[in-house]
Amino acid sequence: MTKKKDIRALTKEQLRTFFVENGDKAFRGNQVYEWLWSKSLHTFKDMTNISKETREMLEANFVINHIKVDSMQKSKDGTIKNGIKLHDGLVVESVLIPTEKRTTACVSSQVGCSLDCKFCATARLKRMRNLNPDEIYDQVVVIDKQSRLYHNHKLTNIVFMGMGEPLMNYKNVLKSIEMITSPEGLGMSSKRITVSTSGVPKMIKKMADEEVKFNLAVSLHSAIDEVRTSIMPFNTNFPLKDLRESL
Repeated sequence: MTKKKDIRALTKEQLRTFFVENGDKAFRGNQVYEWLWSKSLHTFKDMTNISKETREMLEANFVINHIKVDSMQKSKDGTIKNGIKLHDGLVVESVLIPTEKRTTACVSSQVGCSLDCKFCATARLKRMRNLNPDEIYDQVVVIDKQSRLYHNHKLTNIVFMGMGEPLMNYKNVLKSIEMITSPEGLGMSSKRITVSTSGVPKMIKKMADEEVKFNLAVSLHSAIDEVRTSIMPFNTNFPLKDLRESL
């Protein structure tokens, strides 16, 4: 049996091509793309502006590997921590952080982490895999809904400070930000997004070369190489001199 492809791995143009190749109009791809991203729909049967036959064809060829909130903890100050179950049963965490004037989504980019920071609980897990762009995107969608439900306003900010090292999942993180900021996605401003890194000089330079528009935060912890290495052993491979140059 052929494994179904996750439909959100397709670009809009690939969706348009799929429909043309299956005897339909290209604009059908636009409609499905809107349901998948700006409307964040997770079931084909609810795509009400396309025919039942088309929905059945999509069901036969594709899956939508959406996330599920497996557990939710609410603090007295309004903070919400979510245990997010992925389609393959693995779990990551995301957090809604409120203040009086804004709410921030703290999202994960990997299941586990390949770095070995002594202070980090995620470092005790091996890196199991990178999150796909849609899995990162879905975390933001979930927290935006929670912000509206529990704090009466939409999500205002996003920080990549959850599980994993974002720059070790560079391609997927950038794709997720592209969709989060796209008018065809969530339409959020890139100025409201911060990617936090432990400090990977090569990838920081790549970000600069590609002229990204979001913010960068670096977890420094010490400006002395020996001390930083004792806290973050990977600093041996990415010493402060290289980090400073990249910044």
